[in-house]
Amino acid sequence: MKAARLEAIGEFFVRTVEKPEPGPDDLLVRIEAAGICGTDRHLFHGDFPCRPPVTLGHEFSGIVEAVGKAVIDVHPGMRITGDPNIHCGRCAQCRRGRINLCENLQAIGIHRDGGFADYVLVPQKQAYQLPLSLPPEHGAFCEPLACCLHGTDMAGIEPGSTVVVLGGGVIGMLVVQLARLAGATTVILVTRQAVRRKLAEAIGATHSFDPGSGNTVDGIVGKDGLLPGGADVVIECAGVAETVAEAPKLARNGGTVVILGVLPQGETVEFEPFDLLFREVKILTSFLNPFTHGRAAALISSGTIKVDRLISRRIGLDDLPDAVANPPRPGEVKVLVMPGLKT
Repeated sequence: MKAARLEAIGEFFVRTVEKPEPGPDDLLVRIEAAGICGTDRHLFHGDFPCRPPVTLGHEFSGIVEAVGKAVIDVHPGMRITGDPNIHCGRCAQCRRGRINLCENLQAIGIHRDGGFADYVLVPQKQAYQLPLSLPPEHGAFCEPLACCLHGTDMAGIEPGSTVVVLGGGVIGMLVVQLARLAGATTVILVTRQAVRRKLAEAIGATHSFDPGSGNTVDGIVGKDGLLPGGADVVIECAGVAETVAEAPKLARNGGTVVILGVLPQGETVEFEPFDLLFREVKILTSFLNPFTHGRAAALISSGTIKVDRLISRRIGLDDLPDAVANPPRPGEVKVLVMPGLKT
């Protein structure tokens, strides 16, 4: 079978490898679609820790082809989405219920071979069933949606809330929809790209703002801005130092900031503690998807979260190394890898 392998930092190639054999508790899954995540680019550039050589791809779904002898309730022919984050269940963090902070965490597509391949092994406990009637591409959105659910849960968005979302990639677009689903009446998406601003308003944002048109803080929370006085919740989805530093300035006194975007390892951001203290702005960080993957699968399966318009292009495995090695094209939201696609 074919697999896209990160062999070392900056060395990412499609190789022919042996088709894996499922262990007793494993599912052998034929990949239908896998999403390219910003984290994959961080892994390629060495900005995020992993264990090469490894097949990347942690956002995936597919059809079960074979199961291990200890597997129950899952059979060949089922469509599943895989939660890539495997916790040990034994360490102190797991026993506290903080499975995303597991001291022995392993992730499919980072520490063990992932979904940028014709096939992947998924432990049964990490699999969530999807309907066969679902468009196959949609299942690849479950993992990023699960991470967004954790972030919006932490944010405590209530009916009537005002929300600013920084970043117009797939995470920002999913957060816009989740914020409206939670009852937010004002949701402002901030991004420089006009195509993304238009898309955000089409899927639920009440407003969008171009930071290239002027000072973002003045334009949103200033006296004549879109949201004078600041937002109840600000969610940083871009993973950029500039917007992380800007986020607290967009929150109202007593507001909440959630950092959901992933910055490169080692990057730092300056805050003014005096301002945060005297305005009592709460800053939270959201990591991975503890206990949210099943909810994400249900939201995708029901069509409650709209993902069709978030698909920018579909590529085959052979085109993957170039797509990961380079920044997203202007206006792109999500690129899906479909191993069965001939290009």
